[in-house]
Amino acid sequence: MYNNLLELKKIKKTYNIGKDNELEILHGITLSIEEGEFVAIVGESGSGKSTLMNIIGALDKPTEGSYILDGIDVLKMKKNQMSDVRNRKIGFIFQNFNLIGRSTALKNVELPMLYKGMSPKERHIRAKKLLEMVGMSERMYHEPSELSGGQKQRVAIARALANNPALLLADEPTGALDSKTSRIVMDLFHELNKKEGKTIVLITHSKELASECPRVITILDGMIVSDTKEKQL
Repeated sequence: MYNNLLELKKIKKTYNIGKDNELEILHGITLSIEEGEFVAIVGESGSGKSTLMNIIGALDKPTEGSYILDGIDVLKMKKNQMSDVRNRKIGFIFQNFNLIGRSTALKNVELPMLYKGMSPKERHIRAKKLLEMVGMSERMYHEPSELSGGQKQRVAIARALANNPALLLADEPTGALDSKTSRIVMDLFHELNKKEGKTIVLITHSKELASECPRVITILDGMIVSDTKEKQL
């Protein structure tokens, strides 16, 4: 039996409230995602998917609505508490990798654990294990400038897994990669979902990429226009 990992109810996001240029981006989004799901949120530029991603990732708060993440009411939190939730509960994977330039792959993966207060020995052991899991053990002492795009993204995925988050949130994770490398990264996501039971939310404009996911949520003009699940055999 699955439990809802995240639950958004009637989420609205408005900018420039009370001004002539007031603009509502999200128009009452209600959405729940269960533990262990692999979900794509797909939409064109300007559809509101990035705004929705920022709310799911606790990077921003909605103007109206409620958001429960792994039993936590995110909207009642102060900024420092939201930062702590992001570090403990969410693993972020970005299009441009966001690795620290002059640090080795190993140090990059260790960083979230440092913020969590894990001991140097524990961090080192776990980071090595994670890099091995994503096929990067032979490159762990290389800096990002010495890695290909696909290798950087695999390091970024290992870093996202560092604190064993409840949710992996991937924003256009193959956007900067060629098709062959994109395939490797997507295969890794499928493996993490099936073998490790990781809940993954993939934000993308690519319908082709989204079609690989067992559940596809399409957003248009700040509203969910379809939510389809693969039929279970």
